[in-house]
Amino acid sequence: MSSQVIELPKVTVDLDMCEGAGVCAQVCPMNVYDMVEIRGESKAKPTRADDCIMCMACVNGCPASAITVEDE
Repeated sequence: MSSQVIELPKVTVDLDMCEGAGVCAQVCPMNVYDMVEIRGESKAKPTRADDCIMCMACVNGCPASAITVEDE
């Protein structure tokens, strides 16, 4: 019997860089992001990172280059 390993992507938002534009939430086809208030500012939070298909729409769309998506 062989076992399968499923590797999930690691989705990271640099909160110091995030400007809260919400582009990631708008362009993500899997609805990975929610916009939340952190320290009084709107920020992107990858609340459903397990659903990420690594299309990189969020990475390419983020005007602040605050998002990284990589294989774990």
